[in-house]
Amino acid sequence: MTAGASLTPDPAAPATGAAPRALLGAARRVVVKVGSSSLTSLSGGLDPARLDRLVDALAARRAAGSQVVLVSSGAIAAGLAPLGLRRRPRDLATQQAAAAVGQLLLAQAYGASFARHGRAIGQVLLTADDMIRRAHYRNAQRTLERLLGLDVLPVVNENDTVATDEIRVGDNDRLAALVAHLIGADALVLLSDVDGLHDGDPRRPGSRLVREVDAPADLASVQVARPGQGSLGRGGMATKIMAAAMASASGIPVLLAAADDVADALDTAVDGPEVGTAFRPSGRRLSARRFWLLHAADVRGALDLDAGAVAAVIDRRRSLLAAGIHGIDGDFVAGDVVDLRGPHGAVVARGVVGFDAAELPTLIGRRTRDLPPELRREVVHADDLVPV
Repeated sequence: MTAGASLTPDPAAPATGAAPRALLGAARRVVVKVGSSSLTSLSGGLDPARLDRLVDALAARRAAGSQVVLVSSGAIAAGLAPLGLRRRPRDLATQQAAAAVGQLLLAQAYGASFARHGRAIGQVLLTADDMIRRAHYRNAQRTLERLLGLDVLPVVNENDTVATDEIRVGDNDRLAALVAHLIGADALVLLSDVDGLHDGDPRRPGSRLVREVDAPADLASVQVARPGQGSLGRGGMATKIMAAAMASASGIPVLLAAADDVADALDTAVDGPEVGTAFRPSGRRLSARRFWLLHAADVRGALDLDAGAVAAVIDRRRSLLAAGIHGIDGDFVAGDVVDLRGPHGAVVARGVVGFDAAELPTLIGRRTRDLPPELRREVVHADDLVPV
């Protein structure tokens, strides 16, 4: 790679994928994620100047006609200084206490800063449960849509005051990608303390910025630096790449840039300064249900398929029938999400199962016409199935 390198696409790529920065600039609905280190410091809590700079850029993008949703880290980090803590706590109870203090401070700071532009905000706190459970997912979608319809700028964060290790989304980069698809965003902007994706550790001489990524598969040769031990947040470059890959593979262009460059990152002018790393949308936009199945649903078990069933499900997009199943794993009930595994054990698809795990042992491997009439139905319907 050379300075300003680009993992470029085939010149014959379709126009919708040929200019990711143009797509980002023209986006009418944008999700912006900012990390803890871009808003706070260990010594002083929230940094008002940094926060105001971010808000100014978001307000400018909104004034230019785009709807904006902010996914903001920083609640735990904002609570450290008021509690006299010198570093991010490791135990869950203290993390939750810091979040309880910090969430209030963060919301107050955003409210006051956006008020300078005459903008109202609404705080939306989510847990993994709100992404995993289909009904909760739909409720979150309706809430965000209504806030945007009322011209309120949603500020989203994971609800660290109640989230446990078992029910965490995991990081706000992934949460931002989920929210971007949830609301049908046209673009996702991930802001951090690094100016983009580099072809090596950005802290070392000779590391070069990758200007553009065609598809997630192109990142195999890129070394990803781990976050430092003094990091205020949970994420790092690896989580940002995963979030960018998740969003871009579902048809959403992504820009990874430094928070200090937020004004340029959100500038609607296509011919403005090129900052950060742009990820070209490399796949079709999935329906909300299929995206939920692929990236957010809680998987409760697995079904082992023979080669013929894999071909029917993946190549011909047919429903999964009992005849093509030779094994089950897990304790699930009808309506749960399960993985579908091929002959070699690799997950090939995911879907909503139509039977309880206890019902299937007497059905698997049998042709539909050989089953009792009340059981002659799909194990996983094609409409409730998505290839992985």
